[in-house]
Amino acid sequence: MDTRIIDGIILTPLRQIRHPQGDVFHGMKKSDAGYVGFGEAYFSTVRKGDIKAWKKHLSMTLNLIVPTGKIRFVLFDDRLASPTKGVMNEFTLSRDHYCRLTVPPQVWMAFQGLDDDNQLLNIASMEHAPDEMERLPLTAIPYHWS
Repeated sequence: MDTRIIDGIILTPLRQIRHPQGDVFHGMKKSDAGYVGFGEAYFSTVRKGDIKAWKKHLSMTLNLIVPTGKIRFVLFDDRLASPTKGVMNEFTLSRDHYCRLTVPPQVWMAFQGLDDDNQLLNIASMEHAPDEMERLPLTAIPYHWS
């Protein structure tokens, strides 16, 4: 199995500040690696065991953070000119592994909820546009979901 990280993927550990009246979870600063502009930020949920199937953005950079629950992200690189063409990566984010996953344009992504309550924040480089992404059925890219 190829253990290389897909070209352009950045996994950034984030700081959590514990406080008796409520914790602070860092997200992103414009000086951070992976920041390429701001278009919108949105939250998405996924139920335990459910999988949101393959999607790739054509121009958008994603910055994914999981403040609640535990989510497995699977990424696949089929970009023709990429030095990591054919590589697949898996990342699991949660409060225990609190990081920001930066996904560049043109990389396929699917994700699965692993806890009862799973929420992700996407700090996207551009506003959502339906014609800016492509989708594939779950079986189109071979990965064993457990």
